[in-house]
Formats: sequence, C-alpha cells, structure tokens
Amino acid sequence: MSIKILLDKCTGCTLCVKGCPFAAISMIEMEAEAKPKKKASINLDVCTLCGACVATCKFGAIELKKELTAAKDLSAYKNVWVFAEQREGKIQSVTYELLSEGRKLAADLKCELAAVLCGDQNIEDEVEHLYRFGANKVYLITHQELKHYHTEPYTRAIAEAITKHKPEIFLLGATTQGRDLAARLAIRIGAGLTADCTSLAIDPEKKILQQTRPAFGGNIMATIVSPNHRPQMSTVRPKVFKKSPLDKPAAGELIKFSPVLNKEDLVVKLLDIVQDESVKVNLAEAEIIVSGGRGIGDSKNFAMLEELAALLGGAVGASRATVDAGWISAHHQVGQTGKTVSPKLYIACGISGKIQHLVGMQSADTIVAINKDPDAPIFKVATYGIVADVLEIIPLLTRKLKELRQ
Repeated sequence: MSIKILLDKCTGCTLCVKGCPFAAISMIEMEAEAKPKKKASINLDVCTLCGACVATCKFGAIELKKELTAAKDLSAYKNVWVFAEQREGKIQSVTYELLSEGRKLAADLKCELAAVLCGDQNIEDEVEHLYRFGANKVYLITHQELKHYHTEPYTRAIAEAITKHKPEIFLLGATTQGRDLAARLAIRIGAGLTADCTSLAIDPEKKILQQTRPAFGGNIMATIVSPNHRPQMSTVRPKVFKKSPLDKPAAGELIKFSPVLNKEDLVVKLLDIVQDESVKVNLAEAEIIVSGGRGIGDSKNFAMLEELAALLGGAVGASRATVDAGWISAHHQVGQTGKTVSPKLYIACGISGKIQHLVGMQSADTIVAINKDPDAPIFKVATYGIVADVLEIIPLLTRKLKELRQ
C-alpha cells in the first residue's frame, strides 16, 4: 500500500491533521508563490496506512493505493501437517496430542496427515513414534544446525519444506518453541496464524479450518478462519487434546528433506544449553494436581497443599492471583496465562474459578473443588464440590490419607 498528498487539491484546511490518530500528518511551508502557503505532509515512518485521513479530507487530496497481489492457487495446497517438537532428541507429548486431533481433521478433508521432524542424523530413531499416532507421512529434515531448536535455521528449513510441498493446514504446539517458530514462519510464508487454540474443526461446507480460541481475557470464545491464505496455521496448548495411539499403526512414508542452510547466514550462534535446576515441577505431565488460590489465605499455607500433593504422588498448582501476590513461583501457575493441564485428579483449593483459570484445567478427568462460597464458578465444572473452609478440610483430608496409608 502507498499514500500521498495531492498538492494541487490540498487547501491547507488541517482536517487531516486533526483526523490522524497517529499524529503522522503535519502542515509544512510551501514556496512563496504557492497557494495556500501551508499544505499537508505525511511522515511515512509514523503512518500506519489506516486510511482515517482519507475519510476526513473533504477535497479528495489524499490518495491511498492498495497494490493487488496475485491470488494463491489454494487448490495446490493439500494435507494436514503437524510440527513434531523435539527436545534433546525426544519428541514432546504435545506432538502426539496434535497428531491425534489432526487425524480427525484429515479424515474430514479426505487427505493425509503428516509430521515434520527436524534434528540431526540421530533423530530418525523417533520417526516410528509418529506413525504410531497416525502420521501417514513424516518429513524428516536433518542438519547439524537443527539438533537443538534455534529460531533462524528452523524457520528457514520448514519454510522451504512448506513452499515445496504445500500443506493445507499446519499445527504447532503453543509451547515456548512452537510460539516462537509459528510467528516467524507465518511472516516468512505469508500465512495467517491463530494462537492458543482450544478447538479445531473443519467447516462442512467451505472445507476450511475453524480455529477457536479465548478472546477478551477469556470472557468469550472466538472462531477464526483463514479463507484466502495457505497454509492455515494454528498453535494449540499442550493438554487441550487427548493423545490416542492407533490400535494397529501402519508404517508410513518417510520423506527426507535436506534444507539449504549456510552457517554464515545464521547471525545467532547457540553456545550452550543451561538447565534450570530451580524447576522442580512439571505440571503438564502430572496426573494429580493440588492447586491453591487466594482462598488459602497466606503463602505459608501452600505447605499443607504440598504435603497433600506428596501423599497423593502429585504436584502443586496455583492460580494467577497467588503467583501475582508472590506466594509461589510462576512455574506452578495454571490457567490461560499459565499452564494448561489435564490430570486424572485436580483438587482446587480456595479457587473461585474465573474463566481464565478454567481454560487451563477443565479437561481434568475428575475435579474436586473446595470453597466457602457456594456460588463460586468452580463448582459449575467440578465433579465433586465441598462448601467449606479449605484450611479445615485439607488437614482433615491429609490426616485421613495418612491413616489409610498406615
């Protein structure tokens, strides 16, 4: 797009200056014989091409042109792809969750499901696991620079594969790695991207991907489509979908792909990987979670939740309010801005259950809620609800479990 002032039509009225929401227009002095002596000028470094000034100008003195680009041949794009995230040579659980959901999308589109796996030569040992969860094809992209995740080489390699093989849908986990890659990739290939999806479906009539995600702080759910660009890209939080292996997995097709990566073009070099030893909890994989909210009253009361979690062989979770208050570290946070979990048992202690928290834990198999407020929203999703003071119930529950252990 481009924008310019038509000086022969500009009257110097200053309406466009007042109408620009970004203060990108000013009046400048013209040559002595020019009439009027001041005319509008646009600072292109500030202008966002929003078009507000065009509507404001009564004299047609501002011209905004939109350059037309050739439309993509959408029929050339086929199949559902899943990014197979790996760390230290092991495929992450979110990959299998996406493959399980991807099988449904591929069935609705009557196409194939493929996984894209990047790594060094040793990563090929992981391919069999991808077939087990439904991948008909695996695109194996190998290069020494791909052994560990690194934004630039991964973006270049996968963008090259997408340009060549043209998938219709590309799914990634909404992890630190997936979010970083998806944003870069979408810009590189000119695709739309919907982040943090909680539901995916195929429109039965238009055969396009319907991507549902929380919006406005989680207060509504928005369904987003990308009808004019391919591939349709989504990131999905871990534990949103259940992973389900095939009963009789068939061997799929392995397509090896060697990307063009020049070391001199990679401006960032990975020197070392340092493990964070302070992280002692993996909420995403925990089967039992005892989670605390502001209702527990004080940071010191997390100790009794930790005791109960230890008895059950589980982990301790927390609401955002307790993390913001500094009662516990962010590694424990469950919810829209924390971890999405799907344990067999989730015990919510003193958590009211705002939608932002529910998004992160409502897929748990069994939810036990303990809260003094009988109208707390958490009870609407709870399997079992206890209307009582959590500071009285937790010690009783802990004592009973100890008795049963003995």
